[in-house]
Amino acid sequence: MNLFRKKEVVVRRSAKQYNGSFLQPLAVGIVSAVFVALILIMGILDIQRSENNLVGFLEDQALSTVGVLERLVEENLKSIVASPGKTPETKTASQEEADYSKKLVVEAITALGRNIDEEWKKNKIDNNALHRFAKEHSFWYLAVLNRQGDAVFESRPLKAEALVEGMALSSGRRTRTIEILDKIRKKQDIGFVVLGRKDGSGAVVITLDKEGLAYWSLKVAVDRGISKIGEGQGMVYLQIYNDHEKLLSSVGTMPDDPALTDFNHKGLLSGKIRILSRKVEVANSKILDVAAPFMMDKKVVGFVRIGLDRGSMDSILDENRRNIFVFMSLVVVVALVAMWLLYHDQNRHLAGIIEMERRLEKAERLSALGQLAAGVAHEIRNPLNAISLATQRLKRDYNPSDEDKAREFQNLSGVIRDEIRRLNGIIEEFLSFSKTRRLELSQFSLTEVLQKIVNVIQEEAATRNIKIETRWRQMPAVIPMDINKLQQAFLNFIKNAMEAISDKGKITITVDKEGKNYLVVTIADTGCGMTAEEIDRIFSPEYTTKEKGLGLGIPLAAEIIRGHGGDIRVISRRGEGTTFEIILPKERLTEKS
Repeated sequence: MNLFRKKEVVVRRSAKQYNGSFLQPLAVGIVSAVFVALILIMGILDIQRSENNLVGFLEDQALSTVGVLERLVEENLKSIVASPGKTPETKTASQEEADYSKKLVVEAITALGRNIDEEWKKNKIDNNALHRFAKEHSFWYLAVLNRQGDAVFESRPLKAEALVEGMALSSGRRTRTIEILDKIRKKQDIGFVVLGRKDGSGAVVITLDKEGLAYWSLKVAVDRGISKIGEGQGMVYLQIYNDHEKLLSSVGTMPDDPALTDFNHKGLLSGKIRILSRKVEVANSKILDVAAPFMMDKKVVGFVRIGLDRGSMDSILDENRRNIFVFMSLVVVVALVAMWLLYHDQNRHLAGIIEMERRLEKAERLSALGQLAAGVAHEIRNPLNAISLATQRLKRDYNPSDEDKAREFQNLSGVIRDEIRRLNGIIEEFLSFSKTRRLELSQFSLTEVLQKIVNVIQEEAATRNIKIETRWRQMPAVIPMDINKLQQAFLNFIKNAMEAISDKGKITITVDKEGKNYLVVTIADTGCGMTAEEIDRIFSPEYTTKEKGLGLGIPLAAEIIRGHGGDIRVISRRGEGTTFEIILPKERLTEKS
């Protein structure tokens, strides 16, 4: 049933809604904020933990690559420094591998010599250029020779008399550069490679001492190791440096960016740091730059730089971050809803307890009122009857003979009679209020009851310029009722409507159906109307706006309607009239307590 009308005040006879707050909203807000903060912190920590795990996985992958590379380089280096076999027939497989490795060293140096010769032909070689080249590639001495074997350009001057005693020939001929190098090789155990031109017009000489030979042996060993590993999946670059931070070999291309070149390797070369890693973004690429010590025979001989593509890692992190934030959002929503439900449920239950206490108190007052009514009826009714009988006898037997006095006597006795009747009506009102629920139900027409009331009250309404209009939309409207009590209830509603009209007005009484199993009686007036506060109080026996009487008419009518299993709706606005809608069941219901 619709209990509310647009732009109208509608009140139903039900428990009052408690609007107070038993749990401070600030406390609920603080608890919710703390809970949400804890969830956010847990989510952030989980994201960081996931990121650390993925970075750790990539670091382990890099260390695994470095370990494989170290084993390959160590094997290649052992092959390079191994002693050659005495005869071709006695060479083993390992010795053949050693010869092959040494041959690779010579080929690498020879390739550099050819490059120098090409630059010499283009007139791009001078002493300074050879000096820089020799320093960059760890050559002890580097020179280009003419046809006679003398140095045209050299990385540094050779002082034969300072290096080797007795190097000048007895004939007085000047010692050639190539002859000086041969003497130095024999005395200081250094080696050199001579690349002569096919036309005999000159040669390129590259000389290595022990340090340079170690550098080139390691370089070739590293080159061979990297060639076997190749570019792994997700590897952007791989670079190996010696302990002097010289590049030994590389695969892939490291972006030329300060974020990559600015890197502190001292901790790696000292062996105190096992691995370094950092996230770098260069040239629209996301790279995890990893550096680790490069070790031979448990000694640090350099370091390795590996650039790993972290695009897949970031994708996983982004997905985890989205999932975590979605989960956190759901948890936050659930937490807030739970807090709100807790807050609302607590207030609702506490309000219900307070309402039950209020109703209990009201019931106790009504019970006391009923007992008081019974006591008043018992104590006052008999004296009132005696006074009424005495008044009637005085009026009949002791009427004065004087006409003026007789008239005054009749007036006074009439006043006494009327006041006795008023007191008796008050007593009857108390007794009726205490007995409204003891009903004797029978099937009867609702429209007949209302029409009888209209017929009785029509004359009084006409004297007050009030028009009564009836609309029987449901006939015959037979329901189970206690005829006398229901008639009394409707009479109270109609009288209340008449009293609300101070001047000319109209009362409309309608009978219609309400759903399938109910009938609704509408009593609408054009009177003064009521506020929401007044509507809420008119059903209380303690409230009245009348100067005379107890104001029990509407509470008494409400009790009778409830006794019939019905309900009441009130629609009213101040200054626009009031409408009472009385809903009654078509079939007999269990008597309400």
